[in-house]
Amino acid sequence: MLRVFGIKRCDTMARAMNWLADQHIEFQLHDYKKDGVPSELLRDWIRRAGWQNLVNSRGTTFRKLPPEQTAGLDDERALALLQANPSAIRRPVVDHDGELLIGFDAVRWAEVLK
Repeated sequence: MLRVFGIKRCDTMARAMNWLADQHIEFQLHDYKKDGVPSELLRDWIRRAGWQNLVNSRGTTFRKLPPEQTAGLDDERALALLQANPSAIRRPVVDHDGELLIGFDAVRWAEVLK
């Protein structure tokens, strides 16, 4: 079953979950806030996609963080920041057959998930 990582109460997540339902694709939600994100999984995503693609720098959580936490990020600092602040992870994230989908793009999702 497809595992979708994100935050349940998020507009982008709602669009993604509605799209999945419309496509009759079964999925399981892994809520960052409720369930956290295993560090090894987050480390793998950073290795595969780069921390720049995982950090939701436009989101409220990231913008409210003090500059000393957000300046000079690298893989390790970003990993620690995202573990401590899972709401700062972009959403949704789906890892399907080796393809890592970050954010919701209906066209890209259709290519990968169908």
